[in-house]
Amino acid sequence: MNLLNRVEHWGDTHHPAWTDGLRIVLGIILFLKGVSFISDTAYLTNLVGGLHFGLLPVILVHYVAFAHLMGGFLIALGCMTRLMVILQLPILVGALFFVNISQGFSPLNSELWLSVIVLMLLLVFLVLGSGRFSMDEYVKQNAR
Repeated sequence: MNLLNRVEHWGDTHHPAWTDGLRIVLGIILFLKGVSFISDTAYLTNLVGGLHFGLLPVILVHYVAFAHLMGGFLIALGCMTRLMVILQLPILVGALFFVNISQGFSPLNSELWLSVIVLMLLLVFLVLGSGRFSMDEYVKQNAR
């Protein structure tokens, strides 16, 4: 059994029920952030690449919005949680180190603290997985 399988097995067997509520809240936060990005694409475009129209900023804007919308929805449901977390990690690392730190380590910089908390929760759910109250567990129990 390789390391990845051992981590997955440990996360599946050591998953308290209260973390499912935390996973749902995390998914809702990511989904609402995706809705926020879609409703104000000019802000996201400015964050990603300025006002010039290149292909990479357009791709990044669409990736961030889609990953937050679908990833947040599926994380809240507990469907393919680890995969959706992996898709969220580059976004949060980029937001933390390239966007939010440039605004400073102020207690008033709520976006920085939200990014830190969401990144830590994503790392937790990368190990723990979706839990007992999830679509993954429902499919696993009823796949007979």
